[in-house]
Amino acid sequence: MENQSSIATTPVISADALLKHWQGHRGLSRRTIEAFPEEELFKFSIGGMRTYDQLLSEMIGLASAGVNGFATDKWVTTPLLDHFNPSEHYTSKQQILEAWDEVTEQLDTLWPQIVPERFEERVLAFGQFENTVIDTILYLIDNEIHHRGQGYVYLRALGVEPPPFWDR
Repeated sequence: MENQSSIATTPVISADALLKHWQGHRGLSRRTIEAFPEEELFKFSIGGMRTYDQLLSEMIGLASAGVNGFATDKWVTTPLLDHFNPSEHYTSKQQILEAWDEVTEQLDTLWPQIVPERFEERVLAFGQFENTVIDTILYLIDNEIHHRGQGYVYLRALGVEPPPFWDR
């Protein structure tokens, strides 16, 4: 049996596989955006939860600032977005989809700039959350899945069939 230290340092997933996994989730999240009726995207909520455009603005801002921070140590978004005050940024589904696609391209462009050792470094993500890069990435993926689940609830309440969750 291997000792604990060699197990802890053996990678379970490659950086390329992790990006592919995240981009698979992003593709499914994009199809969820496409399924939303435009008006309800900005107005519909249940039980005091934020509207889906607000959840999407958070996902867009965190993914953009996250990959920028992981690659460059600059925790800024492009498109410029304050994910804590998203209502001033998007007024149409098309604008959201364009921003989503821009961040998808950022991930593909900036990801290769993240050196392997960086994944284990501790960072102060977004200037406020201390964790390793890998754990912050996993948080961003979990956050997206969580908010997409809220979108699925909204779509079902609106009588719209969401895309199959396994189709990534």
